[in-house]
Amino acid sequence: MNTAKFSLVALAVGAVVMTVAHWMHVDYLYFASYTILQFVVLATAWNILGGYCGYVNFGSAAFFAMGAYASVFMHKTYPLPVPILILIGGVVSGIVGFGMGYLTLRLRGSFFAIATLALSVVLQTLVVNWEYVGGSRGAYVIRPETIEFAGITINYIEYLFGLMLLLAVIALVTARTIERSQLGFGFASIRDDELAAEAAGVPTLRLKLIATTLSGAFMGMAGAPFPFYIGYLQPSSAFGLEYAVNSIAMPMIGGTTSWVGPLVGALLLGSAQQYAIVTISSAVNLLIVGLMLVAFVIIAPNGLVGLVQGWRRSWRKP
Repeated sequence: MNTAKFSLVALAVGAVVMTVAHWMHVDYLYFASYTILQFVVLATAWNILGGYCGYVNFGSAAFFAMGAYASVFMHKTYPLPVPILILIGGVVSGIVGFGMGYLTLRLRGSFFAIATLALSVVLQTLVVNWEYVGGSRGAYVIRPETIEFAGITINYIEYLFGLMLLLAVIALVTARTIERSQLGFGFASIRDDELAAEAAGVPTLRLKLIATTLSGAFMGMAGAPFPFYIGYLQPSSAFGLEYAVNSIAMPMIGGTTSWVGPLVGALLLGSAQQYAIVTISSAVNLLIVGLMLVAFVIIAPNGLVGLVQGWRRSWRKP
């Protein structure tokens, strides 16, 4: 299936999901589904750099927070519609991703991972001391109860859900397109053997900069609607550990070599976390992540997608 057909199918599936959610009209369903879709975007974004290129990024929360605080800054300076704020968040985080890549991509392995973690700490410190966006006290963003869209008045959280659903579709289509393009082949050569790729003439630094920029931009776009979703943004929530952990764990559980992996991992792990919030407590979220990671490392080290592919290969053998 070519990219155009896949895009149409993905949009059709998204439209069906939106229609079913609107028909059910359960507010909590929108809140929970928004969070799961947010993690679909984050996991897919992380996988562009971490899965396709093999560079582990521990700074996902920083890019997410940059998108969120870009929205807060614009909301206080010159209020704009959320779709435009999503684009602004993507541009801001993409620029940060490019800068991070230019400064750190000469590092490899654990050194690169530690550098991305340091970036998150530095940016959080800057935000805590930036009073205009709330500083350590945080900032309130009052969202309207409803919004008129295409002549129809809908709940604002339903509107945010629809935007995040569309963003998830765009992220998945982008990841699948990259995976099947020359760019994706270049990423795979870096992941498999970067020195051999350089020797073969692959422009590894340029490709890694593209990966960090795209990955950071999508993370920022996922974070841009967050202040309107939660209503109150503070550094501890925007730079939360759950964003860094989940954005890594979800692709690893689903599989990092395909666009399907982050989607499957985010749906599985995100649904489990939302169920635990309702039935037990939100405090067990990271415990669930840890237990599932340990289980999948033992049972399916290549993720669910790799496990299924292994089964299919074994069935085809005579």
